[in-house]
Amino acid sequence: MKLEARLEQVAPIPLAADISCDGGELLALVGPSGSGKSTILRCLAGLHRPTSGYVRCGGETWFDATGAVDMPPQRRRVGFVFQHYALFPHMSALDNVMVALGHLPVAEREAKAREWLARVNLEGLFARRPGELSGGQQQRVALARALAREPQALLLDEPFSAVDQVTRRKLLRQLIQLRRSLDIPIILVTHDLEEASLLADRMTVLHHGRTLQSAAPAALLAQPASALVARLTDQPNLFVGKVLRHLPEFDATEIDWQGQPLQAPHMPVFAVGAAVCWVVPAEGVILLREDQQGRENTVQARVAESLAWRGHASITALVGGRRGAALSFATGASVAARRGVIPGASVSLQLQKTAIRLLPPDPTVIEQLRLLSELPS
Repeated sequence: MKLEARLEQVAPIPLAADISCDGGELLALVGPSGSGKSTILRCLAGLHRPTSGYVRCGGETWFDATGAVDMPPQRRRVGFVFQHYALFPHMSALDNVMVALGHLPVAEREAKAREWLARVNLEGLFARRPGELSGGQQQRVALARALAREPQALLLDEPFSAVDQVTRRKLLRQLIQLRRSLDIPIILVTHDLEEASLLADRMTVLHHGRTLQSAAPAALLAQPASALVARLTDQPNLFVGKVLRHLPEFDATEIDWQGQPLQAPHMPVFAVGAAVCWVVPAEGVILLREDQQGRENTVQARVAESLAWRGHASITALVGGRRGAALSFATGASVAARRGVIPGASVSLQLQKTAIRLLPPDPTVIEQLRLLSELPS
């Protein structure tokens, strides 16, 4: 079972999106508000008609503007979980799930609804109405109802955004467990990159309705296709530099950053003297000991912030005391405490050459970084 779509329109929300999700795969759509994520789900479900394109699932065409095919929502076997549950307030949890079982004989519906509610750990709550359930419990009823349709695809629109953080994590764990038994495409819309990374096999980054990049979360965060993707995925260490020279014998391209020469993997596509954006993940910034000084790509910085949480310390350090040269990295909380990594302390950091990624210059991103660099440190 595979869900694939190409969706295009100019208004009211521009779309130029390509979506593909295999059976058993979870695809997360991420991007800022207004980027078209929820509109794409509505197009897939048949609740919104794009100007052109197609939607296909399991060899069946649900929409094709060229062929004048537009299957109505009730005929598309889609399970849809909305941000605010959309449960019937006057019905019990059991009755809410039974509504989705119209494809089964009447005599079988109650037993099947009980089975789905049990699978989302709601035993004993079958008779309660939505107003008598917590937000997390209501969301699980909504998920059970969506899956009770035996859908060909499951669409999740910010399903955990209306619950508190503790409940959110419980629901995340439950969805991780539940999806192992589902062999259908699952498409998740979320603003939470951590949530997307935990759940998704692939992430698709959207901006103004346009697909920018689609890849496994780890690969996308380590190798963004553009400076814009790096910014939209909240990469902290995104900067502007200038190409100094190419060193093919060392498989390196040397750039200037804030007067500091840095070596990156060899990228001869960028001309000497050209401006480039570049990014290094937090994992590629290493806190050096005194006996490790002199390594390539070593910079001196002053700690601006150190936040410890559950054994880890997230640290921001300013190179040359400049806000526009703020490097973020992480280390063990005990290491940070032992090494005196506190605000105001001087640290030596190594930017791992293999972790640095050079990107074409993006005028919008460069302007944002310029404005950031002018803020007082």
